[in-house]
Amino acid sequence: MRSIWNGAISFGLVSIPVKLVNATENHSISFRQIHLADGGRIRYRKVCELDEEEVSGGEIGKAYEDADGTMIPITDEDLAQLPLPTAKTIEIVAFVPADRIDPLQMDAAYYLSANGVPAAKPYTLLREALKRSDRVAVTKYALRGRERLGMLRVVDDVIAMHGLLWPDEIRAPEDAAPDGDVTVRDAELDLADALMDTLGEVDMDSLHDDYREAVEELVAAKAAGEIVLPAEPEDTGDGKVIDLIAALENSVRAARKSRNVEGAGDDEGGSGSGMADVHPIKKTSSKTTGTAKKTTHRTPTGKTVTRSGSSTAKKSAPKSTGAKKSTSTTKNSTGSAGSRTTAKKTAKKTATKTATKTATKKRAASSGGTTPKKTAPSRKRTSA
Repeated sequence: MRSIWNGAISFGLVSIPVKLVNATENHSISFRQIHLADGGRIRYRKVCELDEEEVSGGEIGKAYEDADGTMIPITDEDLAQLPLPTAKTIEIVAFVPADRIDPLQMDAAYYLSANGVPAAKPYTLLREALKRSDRVAVTKYALRGRERLGMLRVVDDVIAMHGLLWPDEIRAPEDAAPDGDVTVRDAELDLADALMDTLGEVDMDSLHDDYREAVEELVAAKAAGEIVLPAEPEDTGDGKVIDLIAALENSVRAARKSRNVEGAGDDEGGSGSGMADVHPIKKTSSKTTGTAKKTTHRTPTGKTVTRSGSSTAKKSAPKSTGAKKSTSTTKNSTGSAGSRTTAKKTAKKTATKTATKTATKKRAASSGGTTPKKTAPSRKRTSA
């Protein structure tokens, strides 16, 4: 990384040569101004407002504008005569606990690199002293023509410096707090705590700029000549004031659902809106035929169940007409092909058994109660 400042850290009587490099970089996408008529680039030119002529950099100096608009010229020689002991030195003025530094004061961040082999030992000494003390160093340094306030801390094995705003540069939060007394109930605080616990922590390295990615995709699509469709706007509530309890409850429910937390809400563990599992009905008797037609209905608990039985064959009666009813029932079946085949086979078996029993009872009655066990030709000779 390219250094932007070379100097030394003043640690008591110890001097540590260091180089200052930027610890951050800006990834935001910048645009150029163009002339809409022909697409030409619009550029800014430095023009003197008195003679309206463009001037070069060598002809430009500094001046302080007074309250009445008067320009007071200030030269580089004038500034060089001012005392600035921190022009090439990062002067450590104190060591304080890290929580003494208000985050509002934090500004730009830099890495300090040891400048040369002789600087390695004192650099490591200061780094390890900061680690063991669990404190940060408050410093003064000069950069870009002005003295600044800074803070040194350890990041991994590197000493980092954060530029700090001076205390008088922090504005008081006047009129920022809500007007009047606002009372927050315990139930609202409990829901807020539940929402905080549900959202939990986040890996900071996983966060990224979604808008920048969208702009990059837009630029790539337009460069390729593709038609870009407008994205649907998200519902942000339009800043409407709604019931706070309901909003917190919905937020907790949504957060739990997004993180797949068990027991998220009413849709889990209850009757719910999901469909129930459907299982085929098992046969319980040899006298009952298979299903001829499936029907589906909802139970009082909200489950959907598929049942068999609009044309189920009935038990055969001890009459000769039982076979006809069973056969008729089987012929009128409108179920699936497999169910019709099962019904036909069962009805045929039932009809055969019924006819056999009926004929046997008639012969027994005519022969005085004895049941003949002979074949069909033997029955003819007996009757003769």
